Amino acid sequence: MDLGIQEKTKQTHHPHTYTIIINPNNPRTRHNMPATDPKQIAHILTEALPYIQRYSGKTIVIKYGGNAMTDEALKQSFARDVVLLKQVGINPVIVHGGGPQIGNLLEKIGKESHFIEGMRVTDSETMDVVQMVLGGLVNKQIVSDINLAGGRAVGLTGKDGKLILAKKLELKSKAVKNQPSEIIDLGHVGKVERINAGIVKLLDSEKYIPVIAPIGVGEDGASYNINADIVAGMMAATLDAERLLLLTNTPGVLDKQGQLLTGLNKNDIDRLTEDGTIQGGMLPKLQCALDAVDSGTESACIIDGRVPHAVLLELLTDEGVGTLVKK
Repeated sequence: MDLGIQEKTKQTHHPHTYTIIINPNNPRTRHNMPATDPKQIAHILTEALPYIQRYSGKTIVIKYGGNAMTDEALKQSFARDVVLLKQVGINPVIVHGGGPQIGNLLEKIGKESHFIEGMRVTDSETMDVVQMVLGGLVNKQIVSDINLAGGRAVGLTGKDGKLILAKKLELKSKAVKNQPSEIIDLGHVGKVERINAGIVKLLDSEKYIPVIAPIGVGEDGASYNINADIVAGMMAATLDAERLLLLTNTPGVLDKQGQLLTGLNKNDIDRLTEDGTIQGGMLPKLQCALDAVDSGTESACIIDGRVPHAVLLELLTDEGVGTLVKK
């Protein structure tokens, strides 16, 4: 049987209690269910009503990346999801990545990509490519997809209106044989100092959908390449978002038997990290989720972006498609 998630929606003081259940109607296959029966359609719509009421007027920050941003069918379903959310009074804010697209263009111009601890070494020439791809090609394609689906999207980078103030990220090497650690120069890789969210709030109030590329600007005007997960988490905290959704190419956090885990807090994540259950690229995503909820975001969820309409399944149905992180 497939593993699923169910949110308990009774009117209690703990509306975010999640449990893991064995569910034959797993959301990963729900999208294939025929919906030609009017009664089934009515059931789906009425199931969404309490969630629409709950999130109406609230901000949902979505980190958009992975297969959901490259597969044509998934791109179209994501765009429709975002437009639907806006139409029913929810304010989606999109922060997108674009690492594979950057790598492809660098390869085309004959420039090799170098990574240190998962971060792309970004010299001046690479930074030019990053801005061209993230702020141009990728950002405008997402804007176009949403607009074609009937929405009103506006593309931004962190340089617009000094949206994302950043400074150079200093990465320290590990000390070896009593030798002090050294600073590793990653070039134009930055970290977020502050987010000036006024422009995002203005767009929200005017019924636009902000689409943000994770490029920051320093006090001296220098551009910085910033991890999109980190920008999304900081954006959620700054906007007092109700939810943070991180789209990935995995079902979420899995235990050692391959089953989905959810309802995780800091103690759970520390324990699962120590025993090796959580490792690699999932660690920074979980840290980003924890930082967001610690800063006031109601909850964060790492969801499977390979599932069509994953955003709607997570927000507007009794079932989910990922790992919930809570305080």
